[in-house]
Amino acid sequence: MTSSTYRCGWVAIMGPPNAGKSTLLNTLLGQKIAIVTPKAQTTRNRITGILSDSDAQIIFMDTPGIHATRGKMNRLMSQAAWDASKDADILMVMLDAELYLRRPEYMENDIKPLLEAIKAETRPVVVIANKVDLIGDKSKLLPLMEQLHETWPLAELFPVSALNKVGLESLITKIKRELPENEAQFPEDQLSTLPVRFMAAETIREKLFLNLHQELPYAIAVDIENWEEDPARELTIINAAIYVMRSSQKAIVIGKGGANLKKIGQAARLEIAEMIGTKVHLELWVKVREDWIEDVGFLHSLALGGAPESSQE
Repeated sequence: MTSSTYRCGWVAIMGPPNAGKSTLLNTLLGQKIAIVTPKAQTTRNRITGILSDSDAQIIFMDTPGIHATRGKMNRLMSQAAWDASKDADILMVMLDAELYLRRPEYMENDIKPLLEAIKAETRPVVVIANKVDLIGDKSKLLPLMEQLHETWPLAELFPVSALNKVGLESLITKIKRELPENEAQFPEDQLSTLPVRFMAAETIREKLFLNLHQELPYAIAVDIENWEEDPARELTIINAAIYVMRSSQKAIVIGKGGANLKKIGQAARLEIAEMIGTKVHLELWVKVREDWIEDVGFLHSLALGGAPESSQE
């Protein structure tokens, strides 16, 4: 890895909400690092994934979706995306091609903040048109690709399906070619810098989204309040708080007779146990904290809008 031909660098994955950034990261790593749900703006933090090959190490930063920044939480999330871009050697703009073919009026609003920030960029820029697997008539892609080329004339364009692994090999080849010559910054078997507690909280939040669907309020957060390891029993005891803003939302999360909370807890426990390699005892509590999305101190305590601390403590 100390050879002069070895390359290593940082890639910021940027784009509007629901473009498939987290799906791309998970697919490239071959393991789930970032949570994925049908809800827009699922990613709230800068999430780092590390892809190590014999000739290169690519350090990806999956960022919150860049969108209209109303509210303190949204502003923190958008700032996390821009902060990540400052550290990157390569900027990767990810867009939902299927959405723009179906609803072309969305494209201008989605790319406007990205275009303004990147138009004078001297670093390599890669533009990805994702979700091509959802487009039946591929000939319809050509006008869209031409439009993207006019928007970013110096960027290389890649039509891909992050979900089905279409077009990713050529994308990785391009990224490796643009990385600086450098030694690896992380061990080759390390997939992420994320602390285990953060990943556990994200797993619980994902199960909330997936199990409650449209009933679940967007303003929901998860905090790991206690984490105890019992090596003798190969058991990890986790206590987590689920924060909502109103009592009515608390009732939705808990469900009739606690059915929703039990289902969410079971799904999260199984995935966390697989992730950390021990049995897990998981207790979930739902707490009401009014207007927490506007409480900057509370948002920072949850590491929302930034890179989580790398320590598990």
